[in-house]
Amino acid sequence: MTWTAPDAARADGSLVAGERETLTDFLSFHRATLLQKCAGLTGPQLAERAVPPSRLSLLGLVRHMAKVERTWFRERFAGQKLEPMYDPALGKDADFEDLDPARAEADHARLCEEIRLAREVVAAAGLDETFVHRDEVYSLRLVHVHMISEYSRHLGHADLLRERIDGAKGY
Repeated sequence: MTWTAPDAARADGSLVAGERETLTDFLSFHRATLLQKCAGLTGPQLAERAVPPSRLSLLGLVRHMAKVERTWFRERFAGQKLEPMYDPALGKDADFEDLDPARAEADHARLCEEIRLAREVVAAAGLDETFVHRDEVYSLRLVHVHMISEYSRHLGHADLLRERIDGAKGY
């Protein structure tokens, strides 16, 4: 049986929440939206580079966001020492380029796991908590805003890719 990406539920957040809940809700919504853009597609469809001349694919976006989740929350914020997610010998864009439709299920699961682990890492942390990266001080607040921005940018790509793959539209 051919694997297809599962449905992803999105929850609307409160319209009057405080800062922490608002940032968390927006990030959760964007995470779920990327997974929703993949829902119902097979590995080969996810790996399709459907908007030439761009080499982007939904699978590449899934792999990239797994790396970004891990990098910002676990490695940088929490200071965890982790092995590279993708083979460094394949270059810095291996998340986008080293695609194998047969690994789509594992790549999808990896993103879901990195999201779960990121939530776990920040659950008890305050937005004002900081870390140093490349001699600059960053707050957890900034990481949330950066991640919302990163997902937003790539969700526009995902909209175009999904529409070209099977005509599906939506927000």
